[in-house]
Amino acid sequence: MNFGSPEFVIAIIAVSYGGWIINNWIRAKHGYELEDEWGGKSSRKNPDDQRKIELLSHENEELVGKIDRLQERLQVLERIATDPAKRTADEIEALREKN
Repeated sequence: MNFGSPEFVIAIIAVSYGGWIINNWIRAKHGYELEDEWGGKSSRKNPDDQRKIELLSHENEELVGKIDRLQERLQVLERIATDPAKRTADEIEALREKN
């Protein structure tokens, strides 16, 4: 085999290009970033990411609302626990009559 022949040079180029394709295929299969011809990276976009962000944002809003309501209830309980007994008893009776 003549190492200076055009066939050998073309074979080396073909093997290098094939190795690059196989490398990117394996990386894409396992979710790693892909390399382009100039060594840059391109990340894989997941179409479900935006939907997940929306769902998490909605869930976060709901949880913040629940926390706010629990804080209000806690303030009422603290006020009941620290107020004089007569006023507290009157408020409890008023709440019983309301329900």
